[in-house]
Amino acid sequence: MTAQPACDRDGLLAWMADNAIAQTTHDHPAVFRVEEGLELKAGMPGLHTKNLFLKDKKSRLWLISAAQDTVIDLNRVPALIGAPPGTGRFSFASPELMWATLGVRPGSVTALGLINDVERQVTFVLDRRLWEADIVNFHPLVNTATTALEQAAFRRFLTVLDREPIVADFTTDPLSQRERV
Repeated sequence: MTAQPACDRDGLLAWMADNAIAQTTHDHPAVFRVEEGLELKAGMPGLHTKNLFLKDKKSRLWLISAAQDTVIDLNRVPALIGAPPGTGRFSFASPELMWATLGVRPGSVTALGLINDVERQVTFVLDRRLWEADIVNFHPLVNTATTALEQAAFRRFLTVLDREPIVADFTTDPLSQRERV
């Protein structure tokens, strides 16, 4: 068994409070897939997310956070995000690797898990729709709650962690727009 992550749900929320990152967290029954939580999330404002924890051919780790209704074709992702040559095909990373780097279990993958990536092993890719949304919603390291962040608070979260996402438009052709922000 791997060691406990640096931060759990309570630690994350306390860290956010200590860093003046305003959030609202709603507890709910466990949700493992986007489809399971649609009714639950209907009353919560903002864009809800789907999050994919991936590895490439060279075992580099990637976290993609996208709006919950976004279609993500793993074959197109490397070109879409401007991945380095030799990246090859993306596949889902193991639950053990997910726990070791993000401190989350399957069904709880979240951009907020970047708080546990202290070795900065994960490249963060963010759907442009989330980058532009007024409010974004993520699991707070567990799938029994949803944490809502206004865009300024989400950007502050990333800034305090010194994380710069690759912002990608998953609705475009892979050879068109992509940028680092």
